[in-house]
Amino acid sequence: MPANIVIGTQWGDEGKGKIIDILASRAEVVVRSQGGNNAGHTVVNNGQTYKLHLVPSGILYPGTACLIGAGVVLDPKDFISELDNLHARGVSTDNLKIDPRAHVVMPWHIVLDGLSEKFRGNSDIGTTKRGIGPTYMDKYERCGIRMYDLTHPEVFAQKARSTGALKNKIITAVYGGEAIDLDAVIQEYTEYGKRLLPYLADVSVLTYEADKAGKTILFEGAQATLLDIDFGTYPYVTSSHPLSAGVCVGTGVGPRMISNIIGVAKAYTTRVGKGPFPTELNDEIGEKIRNVGGEFGTTTGRPRRTGWFDAVIVRHSVRVNGLDGLAINKLDTLSGLGTLKICTAYKMADGTITRNLPPTLEELAGCTPIYEEAEGFDEDISGCKSFEELPESCKRYIARLEELCDCRIAMIGIGPDRSQILER
Repeated sequence: MPANIVIGTQWGDEGKGKIIDILASRAEVVVRSQGGNNAGHTVVNNGQTYKLHLVPSGILYPGTACLIGAGVVLDPKDFISELDNLHARGVSTDNLKIDPRAHVVMPWHIVLDGLSEKFRGNSDIGTTKRGIGPTYMDKYERCGIRMYDLTHPEVFAQKARSTGALKNKIITAVYGGEAIDLDAVIQEYTEYGKRLLPYLADVSVLTYEADKAGKTILFEGAQATLLDIDFGTYPYVTSSHPLSAGVCVGTGVGPRMISNIIGVAKAYTTRVGKGPFPTELNDEIGEKIRNVGGEFGTTTGRPRRTGWFDAVIVRHSVRVNGLDGLAINKLDTLSGLGTLKICTAYKMADGTITRNLPPTLEELAGCTPIYEEAEGFDEDISGCKSFEELPESCKRYIARLEELCDCRIAMIGIGPDRSQILER
């Protein structure tokens, strides 16, 4: 049966939540495989807006199993707050399960995230300061605390004291910060463990059994390809693998299970935080895109940097993810901008022309975009009910993006609501 992956193809914030929501309504199982509450999906469902950070989007559909895989790092305090918010709005979480192998974001991770960013000064990464990177660091240093530990008080207390003592030394001696009260943390987080114990289950097994039973599965990606720890714009990246391959690792399933990989992009490009951005617009057009498109972070509220569509980075995403199709969101935001521009290649610092994303930050920083122009449109397209109803200039724009990205565009977003998606 179909097992779909939804992946971001730019620097995140591509509107994956809306595409995931549509596909989640057709899925029997929805799986989150990596990242933490540094990600955010905004979903408009039945006229209500939900901002989901850790809970899979399938939670809005009764009867859909929602699974959080081992590759996720989970802040129990924020997670419980998200659960309580859903319960207050009448949304059941009875079908939600968390893999006991998933790592826990502890208070020292959040403190260290903020202190290390402050220490870097102007060289900061621009993290959300939610402790995600330090949690993954402990995971690979093999001193992390996992959901299993959190739900077993004696195991948790021993590990929290051991790891917490080391982290306090780093906080105080290296950064000059204030030590964390470990007794208070153990007491508080033990209660979180009691609350979350009923949600624990082996997500690898559940996903495998669902596939064997012929159920439709959706793997929900967080962040995006250009934020991948290896194939993104390092070091301005996240600490996990938001690629299609990362789904298999973070869930514990083999790649043969996957039947369809969908990439999501905007009809333009945005980025939050620092790092090279070849097509960035620091002018009135960039400001208009930001305001009309509502380009402010779901998690942080930070204004996003905006620019023209960059086919170089989306081609990179098509290749490293093995995309079967693309969903292009926010085409409606481009209305009234006049002539549109599309980046087709880069001119590197040495004068070389490349159609591929350079592998290093230094090379990318020296690139200037090579543009071609496309006819713009002034019509309000938000009410179109089919691709055929779009103005001819919109159709040509989409066709050109398909050619440049070497991937079929299967869905087109023309507004924030899930009904404003044109499927081809």
